[in-house]
Amino acid sequence: MTQAARSGRQNIIEGSERSSTSKDTEMKLTDVARASLSELRGDYEVFIIDSGELPWSVHSEEARAVNAISIDPAPFTDDMVHESAKHALEQRRKYARWLDSQDPVVAANAMLLIIGRALNMLKSQIAAQGKAFEESGGFSERLTTRRLEAREEQRNAEPSPPCPQCDQPMRRRRSAKGEFWGCTGYPTCKGTKPI
Repeated sequence: MTQAARSGRQNIIEGSERSSTSKDTEMKLTDVARASLSELRGDYEVFIIDSGELPWSVHSEEARAVNAISIDPAPFTDDMVHESAKHALEQRRKYARWLDSQDPVVAANAMLLIIGRALNMLKSQIAAQGKAFEESGGFSERLTTRRLEAREEQRNAEPSPPCPQCDQPMRRRRSAKGEFWGCTGYPTCKGTKPI
């Protein structure tokens, strides 16, 4: 249980950290977090059943009370560690009636519902990440696009000679020996010309 919970939390944190450099990695880590929390949910279900009881019905009074609790938005200040810890403790107090119960099955049932909400939020987050990736790509995709645009600008900025072998336009290329004109039809045509 502890490992699944820790893995879920760490992958959410790491995914958020990678969001500015790799949307692909962010999505993968968020999905791993979701899988870890699903494992944790399964652990609580088994604990409740092994205790000889059933998980609460979503229609039960207790389940409706837990699900009715809303989480406040987290404050983002210049004192992030302090403020986020303070926020987490404040939100936990909302569930204290169940989480601090002397009956471990009550706490496990509350955790099942809380984890279910977290899984739904992660599902929505993964969908939003996928949409953002489709629309603008990640860092490496934007870098590749910019690199291709720069090449196109270079091609349009200077007239290129025709290839001596196939008459296609040539483009500046670089090798260990220096710059040269290379056929845009490469690798089909291997025509080159010195600059």
